[in-house]
Amino acid sequence: MESQELAEHIRRDVEAIGRISAVPSMLRLICEQTGMGFAAVARVDGDSWTACAVLDRINFGLKPGGQLELHTTLCVESRAARQPIAFDHASTHPVFRTHHTPRLYSIESYISVPIVKGDGSYFGNLCAIDPTPHGVDNARTIAMFQGFADLIGHTLELEDRQSATEVALFDAEATAELRDQFIAVLGHDLRNPLASLSAIGELLARRAADPDTTRAGLRIRATTKRMASLIEDVMDFARGRMGNGLDVAREQIPDLGLALDDVVAEMRAAHPARVIAADIEVTDTVHGSRGRLQQVLSNLLGNAVSHGAPDAPIDVAAWTRDGWFVLSVKNQGEPIPPGNLQKIFQPYWRPAESRGHGGLGLGLHICSLIVKSHGGTLQVTSTAEHGTSFVARIPVRPGVAAVA
Repeated sequence: MESQELAEHIRRDVEAIGRISAVPSMLRLICEQTGMGFAAVARVDGDSWTACAVLDRINFGLKPGGQLELHTTLCVESRAARQPIAFDHASTHPVFRTHHTPRLYSIESYISVPIVKGDGSYFGNLCAIDPTPHGVDNARTIAMFQGFADLIGHTLELEDRQSATEVALFDAEATAELRDQFIAVLGHDLRNPLASLSAIGELLARRAADPDTTRAGLRIRATTKRMASLIEDVMDFARGRMGNGLDVAREQIPDLGLALDDVVAEMRAAHPARVIAADIEVTDTVHGSRGRLQQVLSNLLGNAVSHGAPDAPIDVAAWTRDGWFVLSVKNQGEPIPPGNLQKIFQPYWRPAESRGHGGLGLGLHICSLIVKSHGGTLQVTSTAEHGTSFVARIPVRPGVAAVA
């Protein structure tokens, strides 16, 4: 690979790690749980070692984008064997007391675990070092590192497939194939490492005595919850795409208003700086899916938080009247261009200016599928004067024809 091409690959990989919001919390937890002073996510190939994310408490001197000579590192050996390397005390270790790496970098304790993408390709290593001895060569610590490394690897694979899907949007057949592969990765390969990391976050959030560790656990738990939500969105899309719509199990819901109140409360707790006003008067029993209708409100509220003016309230209203359940979510801010209003419920579609919000472009499409599966309609209006409003209309009882 030419040096200019390699440099571009390295730059993109450093940026990709920087976009994984859970990585700083992972590095902090690594240092706090092990006592190590330096932790990093490194990109490692056959020619180079590059730091992509760093937590440096010992003034080792590396920053994201910084490089080490590959032959001076132990990551090259971990890469060759595709196995973790760990030792507690290099000076007394039967193998590493004479190894050049601990002597060159004056380290006593070390751990490095491979980061492998979901397609089996090698990205690099999650590693930590310290000039003093620490107990890292044990099953618990190695398992924590492997859980973090698995999540990083699968997240990178997810981003690769999403980028490939966006590039292929101009080719319908290629797009369909890539999306099927994307769905398979999300629905199967990601769930096990995500569940493991969620359990780690839950354990730290509940049992850690140190407030910083508790907060880090809460951040990890929130990140994994968001990723699980993205997975469910894509799986919902797959179910709708492979069948004739989204299959929704419906029942009589006598307390739908309380269920919607719960969603508003959760969103307020997650975004305490935002004002969410709610006027919910659902007096009739509604025939539908409690969880799915909560999902509609949650997705619409999430959209309003992401795209609405941060200094203006978000208005939620819900009521039943004349045999219809109506749900409305309104926010202020820049209006949606008229040309985009026709595309907004399409799957994987996002306006160019919203690419930084981190979603997959499925939330509003899932909302439309859910509302349609209930025999209803979902409409949007958007003007500078009146703001942006999403309104869902669903029959209270089955068998009522949807209004246009």
